[in-house]
Amino acid sequence: MKRNISRKEYCKQLTMLTLGTLWTHSAFVLKYNVIIGLQTYSFRDKSLDDAITDMQKLGIKHIELWEGHVQPMEFQWKRGLSAEQLKENREGIAAWRASLNINEVSEIKKKLKTAGIKVLAYNSTFKDNIKDEELDLEFQIAKALGTDTINSSATVNVMSRVDKLAKKYRIKVGMHNHSHVDQPNQFATPDSFSRGMAGRSKFIGINLDIGHFTASNFDPVAYLQENHHKVYSIHIKDRIRNQGEKVPFGEGDTPIVEVLRLIKERQWNIPAFIEYEYPGGDSFTEVKKCLDYCWSALKK
Repeated sequence: MKRNISRKEYCKQLTMLTLGTLWTHSAFVLKYNVIIGLQTYSFRDKSLDDAITDMQKLGIKHIELWEGHVQPMEFQWKRGLSAEQLKENREGIAAWRASLNINEVSEIKKKLKTAGIKVLAYNSTFKDNIKDEELDLEFQIAKALGTDTINSSATVNVMSRVDKLAKKYRIKVGMHNHSHVDQPNQFATPDSFSRGMAGRSKFIGINLDIGHFTASNFDPVAYLQENHHKVYSIHIKDRIRNQGEKVPFGEGDTPIVEVLRLIKERQWNIPAFIEYEYPGGDSFTEVKKCLDYCWSALKK
């Protein structure tokens, strides 16, 4: 017969189990009160089904679901595509959106739930040329996935349109930054975040990529201390300052350890999504290294 146990007893039992990474990572979530999740773009080389299998092996319980694991993979952005290939991809995505049955997205939610994985955020790209009906559909997809948050590589100019739908669907939108500090319409600087939120509703906030922020020569620790109330989640990657390369965790200038400990100490409700992007080998192996690095930082 199943019996209810207290949180204290549950944590005690977990620390006694030796069932490998799965149980270890679950125990850390409870002990440290910090969610270390995954941006599933980290498994961009895998289908959603294969990514789910790997996430179960790694004990990943919380994710930001990459749009490429919802949309057809053949139309996803890849480095090195020609202008013609990019145009074909945009047309392919537009055709997919136009014919999408939203029940297909609900099935993705069920599949993830069965695997013990919760979608905390949906990742979608909002650029100036996105059509109103396409933008609306992305919010419908987020709803069907059961999440109240979209993280978006958006532009400053599109945020007025985004905010209207965020209020309509009551879904938070975290503006995701890159390091394009020379492009005012891109999110890259504290000022661009401020402009994106200016005059907007409570549903517009920040998905702070601490790696890109560091590469742009800004301090993610200081920024979080001042603006944590508007940060819905963070992306964890390691980069070198002055527009430097993406590197394995611990080899760059990004204060990953300090950021995670700050979230832990202040008990902020800010999920941290690992985004594996640096040149590496097998994605499963590299994501495991990233996870181990983050959990080790919280243990100290």
